Amino acid sequence: MNIFTMNTTTHSLNSLFRKRIGWDDMSALTFEHLGPLLEATALAFPFENLRIIARSSEPLTTENLIDKLLKRGEGGLCYELNSMLYFFLAENGFDVLMTRGIVYNHQTGRYPPAGRTHIAVLLIHEGNQYIVDTGFGINLALRPVPLTGEEVSSWNGEFRLRREQTDYGDFVYEKKLAGRDQDWLLGYAFDSTLKLTTLDEPREVQQIIEQHPESPFNKEPLATRLTRTGTMTLTRQSFTQWTDGQMEKTPLNETEYRERLSLFGL
Repeated sequence: MNIFTMNTTTHSLNSLFRKRIGWDDMSALTFEHLGPLLEATALAFPFENLRIIARSSEPLTTENLIDKLLKRGEGGLCYELNSMLYFFLAENGFDVLMTRGIVYNHQTGRYPPAGRTHIAVLLIHEGNQYIVDTGFGINLALRPVPLTGEEVSSWNGEFRLRREQTDYGDFVYEKKLAGRDQDWLLGYAFDSTLKLTTLDEPREVQQIIEQHPESPFNKEPLATRLTRTGTMTLTRQSFTQWTDGQMEKTPLNETEYRERLSLFGL
């Protein structure tokens, strides 16, 4: 098992992460805990880019992640949320690594020119490999998804991994969100053989997302969050809420936008 070198005590990370997601039990975690744990994590951490828009982001280090996500109570993007999930799972004895992928753009019908800007976690359990991901916006499986192709279900929908060779790896992540998607939709492609053990590539992802002219996250603020009944998405122009398969979109002015940030803990 690989784990990053941390100056902060592992006890601090472990206890702070559990506190942030409302996981009061400090006992050892097993594979069977991962579903409830991923649900609690998704409900606790918003997917958001506010520091990028404010030009106040900091270098990607373990200490800065702990400060931002666990002490200040902010959210983040995939390279932050999944790096922290990696730290936490490794500290709790799981055999984990990270991988890198590229999110498919359904509006343009292609993979974006910014390249591989998605970080996810690979977990190995009893000889089988899984993707665990808490950094893919509202498209979270909330379960470990096996590389065998077996479909998994949660209250957020159905999810699977399919072996497909692309320019970006050997697997694709597919989804059918509950109450939204009738057919399987491509989420992202990734490389199961690319097993990251340092922060070097997540730092590169951070740099691309913050600086690339076609990055979708360096132009306008965005915050999304799962709820027990659906999802919430906030932009400067609108607030969109899905509840039990029904969508309501509300236009916002600047004052209303700032008021809605509290719904995301921001």
